[in-house]
Amino acid sequence: MEWTREWVTVRASIILTFAVAVLSIIVGLVHITTGGVDSPLVAFVPDVIRRAVGFTGTLTGFAMLASAYTLKQQFRVGWYATAVLLPITAIQGLLQVSPFSVPLVVLSLISVPALAYNRKRFDRSFSPSPTQLAAGIALVTALSYGTFGSFALRDEFTGINTLTDAFYFTIVTASTVGYGDIHAAPNSELGQLFAISVLLLNVAAFAVALGVLLTPAIEAQLSKALGRMTESQFTTLDDHVIILGYGDLTEPIIENLIDSKTEFAVVTADEADARRLTDRDIPVLTADPSDESPLRTVGIVNASAVITATNNDAQDALAILTARQLNPEIMIVAAATQRENVAKLRRAGADRVISPATIGGRLLANCAVGGRDAENASKQLLGEEIE
Repeated sequence: MEWTREWVTVRASIILTFAVAVLSIIVGLVHITTGGVDSPLVAFVPDVIRRAVGFTGTLTGFAMLASAYTLKQQFRVGWYATAVLLPITAIQGLLQVSPFSVPLVVLSLISVPALAYNRKRFDRSFSPSPTQLAAGIALVTALSYGTFGSFALRDEFTGINTLTDAFYFTIVTASTVGYGDIHAAPNSELGQLFAISVLLLNVAAFAVALGVLLTPAIEAQLSKALGRMTESQFTTLDDHVIILGYGDLTEPIIENLIDSKTEFAVVTADEADARRLTDRDIPVLTADPSDESPLRTVGIVNASAVITATNNDAQDALAILTARQLNPEIMIVAAATQRENVAKLRRAGADRVISPATIGGRLLANCAVGGRDAENASKQLLGEEIE
C-alpha cells in the first residue's frame, strides 16, 4: 500500500508538470493574441513587461514539456529543471495580471509541494554522450558565429543594427525559410560570402543535432518492435552483468539486480521472452547465448560477471565455454538443474555453481524438523554448494 501511494504521488507530480506546461503555452498564446485583459493591477506592471511575459510564458511552457518528459524517465536533471521552472511560470502568470493566468499560478504553486515530496524518487543520472556534447557545441558555435559575425559586419548588410537583428538573420538563414523581406540583406560581396558561410555551417549543425537527437529515439522504437536492443545502446554498458538464457530463475535474478541498481543485459533466443522483457524496459538481445557474436555485442569484454540459470544444463555449458573463451577473467556463476551436472558446469568454466533444487530441498527439510533455523541452514548449505 505504501508503494502504491508513492507511485501515485510520483505519477501526480508528472501529470501536474505536464498540465502546467500546457497551460503556460495556452495562457502565453492568449496573452500574445489579445494583449491581455484590462485589470486594476495593470498599472503596477510596465507594458513592456506584460508584452514580454506572453512570449516568455510560451517558451517556458515548451521547456516545461521537456522537463516533464525527463521527469517521466525519473531523471534527476528533470527534477531540478522542473523545480526552477515552476516558480518562473507562477511569476510570469502574476506579471500577466490576467484572469486567464490565475489557473496557471494556482496549478504551479500546487505542483511545488508534490515535486518536493518526491524528490528522492527522481534519482536516475543523465550523462550526455560525446556525440551529443559535440552536436550541442557545434550548434551553439554555429549560431554564435552567425550572430556575432553578422553584427560585426553590420555595415555590409542592410537592416542589421542590433544583436537581435543579427540573431534574426542567423536563424532565418540557417532554417532556409527565406522570408523574402529586405531585412538583413547583404549589400556587398563580403556580406554575401559571409551569408553563404552562415548558411552552410548552420544547416550542417542543425542536421547533425537533429540526427543525434532523433536517431536514439528511432532505434529505441525499432528495438521495442523487434524485441531487442540496438548495438549502439549496448555500447553504453560497462561493468555490467550478463544473463545468458532465460529460465525459471531468471525473474528472481532480474528483480535482485534491479533492486541493487546493477546494470545488466539478457541474451535469450526466445523471441517471446525477449518481447516481454523489452516491454518492461529490460535490456535484452534476441540471439543464441552460446554464440560469440551476441556476447561481443552485449559487451562481454567490459562485463563484470555472467550468470547462466536456464533449465538446460547442456545449453548453459556451451554458453559458459563461449563466455570463458571471450573473457578469461570474468566471474561466471551458474545454476545446475540436476545435481550431477554441478561438476560438469565447473569444468566448462563456471567459477561458482549451485543446485537450487538441492538447496531448496535441504532448507525445507531443516525447517520441518527444526534442527536449525532457516538463516543458518541457508548459509551453510550455500557454502557447501558454492565451494
